[in-house]
Amino acid sequence: MAARIQRGLLPKPGLAPVGWDVRYHYQPAGMVSGDYCDLFETERGLLFMLGDVSGKGVAASMLMSHLHATFRSLAEAGLQLDRMVEDANRIFCESTLAGQFATLVVGRAAHDGSVEFVSAGHLPVLHIQSDGATPKDSTGVPLGMFCNTRFPVHRLTLAHGDTLFLYTDGLTEAPNRAGAEYGLHRIRTLAARHPGIEPAGLISKCLEDLQCFAEGLKQPDDLTLLAVQRAE
Repeated sequence: MAARIQRGLLPKPGLAPVGWDVRYHYQPAGMVSGDYCDLFETERGLLFMLGDVSGKGVAASMLMSHLHATFRSLAEAGLQLDRMVEDANRIFCESTLAGQFATLVVGRAAHDGSVEFVSAGHLPVLHIQSDGATPKDSTGVPLGMFCNTRFPVHRLTLAHGDTLFLYTDGLTEAPNRAGAEYGLHRIRTLAARHPGIEPAGLISKCLEDLQCFAEGLKQPDDLTLLAVQRAE
């Protein structure tokens, strides 16, 4: 039941926002997941979100559902991105137990190719261009760490064919049989080998490379990938 409810919160497939090509992959390690992914269109552009809440199992999935409801509610108010994340952080902080937190990227992609995003303690967002992939490091703390804090906004303009690639630590920390982790460098190398590849292809190549790296080892953590590309 919990798994079915959680899957019902995922973005509906086939979303086709004007000016953008978007794909995601969601793979829980168990019946339920602590990973968070959402996509929906607003008058000001596409809102995209990807994150990872602390803990495992049902408790983590409940926190994920709480985040989903919070951001959906705040998005309807038409807030600026930093204000939206600050309000969500305060609500999350005041309604969860001490030690519970979430890392998260929340972004808005406008029809003209401009993008703004907030990273709350999450892994670097990769800006993939024709000449390689540049990591955009987080400049904010995880949600739930402090109830009143500010979250800086990253702003950039994507050229046609540029992609933002988001992922959870189920990718970067995925182990192989030798105990090594997949790592960020491997993602950047993969992106450099396939410049201009569409989001569906990028995610497929990434999963193939991860499977090859892991050598059949069952992965212990939830895995979620999200690719947002400015369409040609």
